[in-house]
Amino acid sequence: MYRYACYIAVIGLLLFSCKHQSDIQGIPAVQQRIAQVDSMAAVPQPLQIIDWYRLAKAYDSTVYDFAAADPYWPLVWWDSTGRNFDQPVIGLYTAMGDVRQGAHAHQGMFHESLATMGGVLGATLIGIDKSNQDGLNYVSMLKNYFNRETGWNIMMNNTAPEVALLGGGYGRDWWYDVYPNVLFYAIYDRYPDEPGFDTLARQVAEQFYKADSVLAGNYSHTFFDYAKLTPQTNWICAQEDAAAGHAWVLYAAYRKFGDERYLQAAKRAQQALESQTENRFYEILMPYGAYTAARMNAEAGTQFNVGKILDWTFSGTSVCRQGWGVLVGQWNGFDISGIVGSTVDHGGYGFLMNTFDTAIPLVPLVRYDQSYATAIGKWMLHAANASRLFYPQYIPAKHQTIPQLAEATKGVIGYEGLVKESTFDRYKDIPAPVAQGDGPNWVPGENPEVSQFSVYGSAHVGIFGSIIRHTDVSGILQLDLLATDFFRDKAYPSYLYYNPYDEVKEVTVNIPSTGGHVDLYDAVQGRFVTRGVSGTAGLSLTPKGAAVLVAVPAGATIQQKDGKLLADGVVIDYQFRAEGQ
Repeated sequence: MYRYACYIAVIGLLLFSCKHQSDIQGIPAVQQRIAQVDSMAAVPQPLQIIDWYRLAKAYDSTVYDFAAADPYWPLVWWDSTGRNFDQPVIGLYTAMGDVRQGAHAHQGMFHESLATMGGVLGATLIGIDKSNQDGLNYVSMLKNYFNRETGWNIMMNNTAPEVALLGGGYGRDWWYDVYPNVLFYAIYDRYPDEPGFDTLARQVAEQFYKADSVLAGNYSHTFFDYAKLTPQTNWICAQEDAAAGHAWVLYAAYRKFGDERYLQAAKRAQQALESQTENRFYEILMPYGAYTAARMNAEAGTQFNVGKILDWTFSGTSVCRQGWGVLVGQWNGFDISGIVGSTVDHGGYGFLMNTFDTAIPLVPLVRYDQSYATAIGKWMLHAANASRLFYPQYIPAKHQTIPQLAEATKGVIGYEGLVKESTFDRYKDIPAPVAQGDGPNWVPGENPEVSQFSVYGSAHVGIFGSIIRHTDVSGILQLDLLATDFFRDKAYPSYLYYNPYDEVKEVTVNIPSTGGHVDLYDAVQGRFVTRGVSGTAGLSLTPKGAAVLVAVPAGATIQQKDGKLLADGVVIDYQFRAEGQ
């Protein structure tokens, strides 16, 4: 027999009202629409969802091989310059064969945190301990990106600002300064006991707090000098979506350290983002604004407009970096919908890293606001399908710029981008979609164009590898909502399923091993759909419908509190509304 659940409300005195668990019934969550997602095909064609987990495992074991002796390999090398911290660190190529990099170029000091942090995070998410892999601590090595020698005291894309100039120099570009801290906090969540990380995370939070205080709601700048604590402007357009990066890091710091200053600063940064009258999506930070809005609404009682920021993320209406968003379309029989980048450049130009990393905030967002379950579920189906086309083994040779060099990738490195019409005149005859790189020829010798293969973008494959699993129904995925939900409270295994078909589909759900039976709660329907199961269970999905399943220990005590539904004190529904309330 199931235990009883009590609803406790405070109206002057405590008022108790108890219901049997089987009577718990919520109002189904009305699904919100995202116009760009609505315009995608119901089911992408051709439909081929690769094994992203397997690819992520292969990337890690192949790329971190110091003994690889093939042309353009190994892709890792030692940097012993000791910038910021007196320790040797590994560098990871930005692109294959990149002449700017390697042990013999610039003392080996030019390497990007987007690559090395991406590799550490991606591997960690699929269960690899990068703090002790073959006797090496790749996690500790990331400390060298903390630019303390310059007084910036934040994580940056290089070990010092002048090192960036070795790569040709982009000037100061705010997202390059903010995003490494977003990635660092994600890694910190998974390695909370790594020596020195507490101190660095606290210093980053302090710098972001000071910066937000100086900016005072005005993020209309190109970048911020974190040493001088002054906003700056150069030839690059203003990047107001840096506020989203600030908001997420500050909220994560609040969740970790409990400092109310960080919460208040996170709210200010989030408000600065939402107060914009036009879309200012620049590179990768905007979707973090949607996630942070949903989490603060659910956990801190704010009322931020999640839909507005999601629309900015997807729509391609950015006025700063024109057309930046999520692509939609079918090019010569290939559905490319779901990839992230420019919706207008040369007919559309999506990027591998951007597509992977957009899933970090948007998939767990559904835990905190299940009204976006169908929209995010449909987008992820398309993104998971189209992203295979970045890899030479999954796109026909006639659609690639350098198919003759495909073997050099060892099956784990993809092209940097997919474009409708190549940005290079020499490739104008290649039919869309064109798999190509974005940079110049950075490789001397016989095959100078091999740098079109993106090591840094491919490093982030573990994001998809940790989130996406197949089910027994083609086109219906199981998406892990906890995989990239960092600095969260205790949670039970939670998954998103989306049915893209026009008819009801029965899906077999693999029950996570919890040591006992579970009751499956669907936050979309607001009710328990299956009880006392283990191993597997059947799930009925309505046409074009979604389920957000939470595997609750069988017989847990169910409680409604402050608009949430809890099981043994653990939130299983952040937006619960009981029938009749």
